[in-house]
Amino acid sequence: MDLTQRIEELRERHAEVERLLADPEVSQDRNQLRDLAREHRYLEPILAAAQKWENVNRRLEDDREVLRESEDSDLKELARAEIPELESEVKELADELHRLLVPRDPLDDKDAMIEVRAGTGGEEATLFASELLRMYTRYAERHGWRIELIDVSPSDSGGVREAVALVHGDGAFGVLRHESGVHRVQRVPQTESQGRIHTSAATVAVLPEAEEVDVEIDENDLKIDVFRSSGPGGQSVNTTDSAVRITHVPSGVVVQCQDEKSQHKNKAKALKVLRSRLLDRRIAEQQAERAQSRKAQVGTGDRSAKIRTYNFPQGRVTDHRINLTLYKLDGVLDGDLEELVEALVLADQAERISG
Repeated sequence: MDLTQRIEELRERHAEVERLLADPEVSQDRNQLRDLAREHRYLEPILAAAQKWENVNRRLEDDREVLRESEDSDLKELARAEIPELESEVKELADELHRLLVPRDPLDDKDAMIEVRAGTGGEEATLFASELLRMYTRYAERHGWRIELIDVSPSDSGGVREAVALVHGDGAFGVLRHESGVHRVQRVPQTESQGRIHTSAATVAVLPEAEEVDVEIDENDLKIDVFRSSGPGGQSVNTTDSAVRITHVPSGVVVQCQDEKSQHKNKAKALKVLRSRLLDRRIAEQQAERAQSRKAQVGTGDRSAKIRTYNFPQGRVTDHRINLTLYKLDGVLDGDLEELVEALVLADQAERISG
């Protein structure tokens, strides 16, 4: 199918989506309304790029017609000078359209569940884990997304041993999915008297938030325990059995939540995490099957792989999957991830186009 035909199909679909969005009956169905709104947001940039491509193509054809048919030498000279520039622009816009038309993973539209865990490096690793959690919190704030802390296990030094947060925002999972993996930090810890550089690590897992329609959970498969919270939160949290631990017996997946004062709210949050982990497990199995036929450059979600190094002495951040180094460590840790995220998304698109 050529580009023109594909664009025409998308225009027809865009018109249909807009008609459905204006339908009073559709407005009563929240799930359908949400899906249509997401599709509308997906189509808008494609059709905008298509309009630019068509406009430049028309200008290029006009100039070629001038060369073929005009007897005005000055006009021909202007057209001859403009054609190479327009040809280059047409190619760039066509390449952009092809990238935009890469089949999207429907999971990319979902909210994201971020799990950060301290790895090797003792208390220094827990401090680094807390900085990563703050980094993603600041990045979410920059995008106008809402971040909801599900569970956190603090360390004695004020760091984080483990934290789970839900990022609510359009396309949050699609944007953050490439953050999964081992993040390594190189710096001199505050407790190091000799000024030696230590290496510590933290693991990040980014999961799509699973809704009930994505993962059905049989209550009979759950073992639910309640216990007294050991984390911060005040007397009402620490003196009542409000914390909830849920074990999914068939898979062995265990989740817990103690962030809320209400046992009911903690159970609801824990079930959110459980559904996301079960969906992530299913996705990992599917990816393992696909990996037998091809190896993806990025986006495999291999959490044992070292993906990024944060080097404090040199003020640099290096993403090892795409060999990108930025000398703006402070900005990145303050949530300025845009350059990294865009490069990873482009690498993933290039891989899917070539695959």
